Amino acid sequence: MKNKKSFTLMEIMIVVAIVALLSAISIPNLLNARKNANQAVAQATLRTMGVAIETYASSTGGGQYASSDGTTSDAYLTGAAPPFLNKSYCGTSVSGYDYSCAINKASYTITAEAKNCGVSGNKDYTLSTGASLNSSICS
Repeated sequence: MKNKKSFTLMEIMIVVAIVALLSAISIPNLLNARKNANQAVAQATLRTMGVAIETYASSTGGGQYASSDGTTSDAYLTGAAPPFLNKSYCGTSVSGYDYSCAINKASYTITAEAKNCGVSGNKDYTLSTGASLNSSICS
């Protein structure tokens, strides 16, 4: 009689059950980490935009937040030499958040709204004049 060495069906089923259990534990944690990373990116992006707008206002001498042509987006910040921002964010989506801007000569409001509430992020963020960042639970 030959001595065969192989796995039994029971051993294979136990291994599959252990892999399924480990997956069930780790996948929600990975999704939560991604959501937290998206929220951190949204906050950092808004702060970067706020610094760029405030720097523009102080460097142009007039203390105005918008360009002289009344632009309500951040295009004038990317078109300057050297640019105040490397990329335009108004009207775009980055890392699960949609960005919108309302910029005039006296004030600005920039919002980052989660594209899919609860999946891409749990909060919406608003940056207003003076680089004041506020958050609210997304809806």
